[in-house]
Amino acid sequence: MRARGEIESGDGRPLSGVRVIEMAGLAPSPYCGMILGDFGADVVVVDRLSKGGPEIPNVMLKNPFDRGKRSIRINLKAPEGIIIVRRMIAESDVLIEPYRPGVMEGLGLGPEEVLEINPRLVYARLTGWGQKGPYAGMAGHDIDYIALSGALSLFRRKGEKPLPPCNILGDFAGGGMLCALGIVLALFERERSGQGQVVDAAMVDGAASLITMFYGLLGN
Repeated sequence: MRARGEIESGDGRPLSGVRVIEMAGLAPSPYCGMILGDFGADVVVVDRLSKGGPEIPNVMLKNPFDRGKRSIRINLKAPEGIIIVRRMIAESDVLIEPYRPGVMEGLGLGPEEVLEINPRLVYARLTGWGQKGPYAGMAGHDIDYIALSGALSLFRRKGEKPLPPCNILGDFAGGGMLCALGIVLALFERERSGQGQVVDAAMVDGAASLITMFYGLLGN
């Protein structure tokens, strides 16, 4: 056993010994967890247990985002399920959650609740629009994020309408990849302060950050 938040040495990869809980979600959050896992983190995916009976856990499917991960199915609507997740959080370094604002709080797993259990936890929230603002509670897609950030207008020829690209810029680069960067920075800061942090990663913000340099180049 190890002390809470203490990182063990492992196979030499930079995140070896870091324990990550990934709440199951769509592509951006599994990609974020995949990046951490590729660099040595021990990633456990919490799959929801539905009422429809036995299902194949995500990590049992042929999905490249789930390589190297373990999986546990938990009924998050049952008090017993929440107790299990809380026990996992107490022994983990990172939590990644991809739900709309308020969902984790409704489960009793919001930042305020779980940071009392584990003050060194890095709590990463990966959403389309962030935790606050007029769009925070709305669903969104990659094309929405790159359109609002101004990125979509660059995918066109002069005088023509934009051609929507695949969902690399908003979902994966602006979302999953920058969220992973935020997690690593928070882990680095924790080594100095001893305290965990909340990482608020919004895909629209990430897309805007990435595309800003191109607008700067075009301006020159």
